[in-house]
Amino acid sequence: MEGNVLLALGLTLFAGLATGVGALIAFFTSRTNKKFLSVALGFSAGVMIYVSLVEIFVKAKASLIAATDETQGYWLTVIGFFAGIIFIALIDRFIPQKNNPHEVKTVEDVHEAELGGHKIDEDKLMKMGIFTALAIAIHNFPEGIATFMSAIQDPNVGIAIAIAVAIHNIPEGIAVAIPIFFATGIRKKAFKLSFLSGLAEPVGAVVAYLILMPFLTDTMFGMIFAAVAGIMVFISLDELLPAAQKYDETHLSIYGLVAGMAVMALSLLLLA
Repeated sequence: MEGNVLLALGLTLFAGLATGVGALIAFFTSRTNKKFLSVALGFSAGVMIYVSLVEIFVKAKASLIAATDETQGYWLTVIGFFAGIIFIALIDRFIPQKNNPHEVKTVEDVHEAELGGHKIDEDKLMKMGIFTALAIAIHNFPEGIATFMSAIQDPNVGIAIAIAVAIHNIPEGIAVAIPIFFATGIRKKAFKLSFLSGLAEPVGAVVAYLILMPFLTDTMFGMIFAAVAGIMVFISLDELLPAAQKYDETHLSIYGLVAGMAVMALSLLLLA
């Protein structure tokens, strides 16, 4: 179990720090590879949706049935699943739209700033960047819990989810870095805030370890795992796929989605 805990914490740290990778991409590439981001985000959504509905939901149901009975266990699983969706939807609902961390940004926006494109009040841009960083941190907190709990139960599933979440965090890092860079012109400051916003992910994992783990019964585990499935499905449908389609309006995001499902299905078959 101790080995699983360390792996789970490491995976959430890896996923969270991908926001910093997004900032680096924004600063050190000449243009946005929209096709790659579209496929990658679609792939990430495919992994999350497949593993949530085929693996996590099923394991949550088995745990709750073992703790209660078949009918009650199934009902609790469904309740937990939709409770996870409501939880993450409420977080999304209370973040102001103008600071939404999933607004698509591109590398070209950085170069526009470098060419003297400060057309908006710098204080407003700085506030926008900080609020975006806070919004992403709030989003990343439950994602950290989800990644951690998945890795505790099944390290292979945890690795897949961590990779999917990391891909998802790259455009978020760009979204934080760009307005701060517009406002200050300082790459280091923009990178630092982008990097820090991702640390909410391992913080979520630590909270899960310190608060949830000591009280983890079959019933609690089943409910949390069902909620994790709901969170992952909502993130995929509400954040990943819309962002993927904004980067490239062709079928690439759907091809990425199918590829993510296929890779996840194959890995579960080979590791069964």
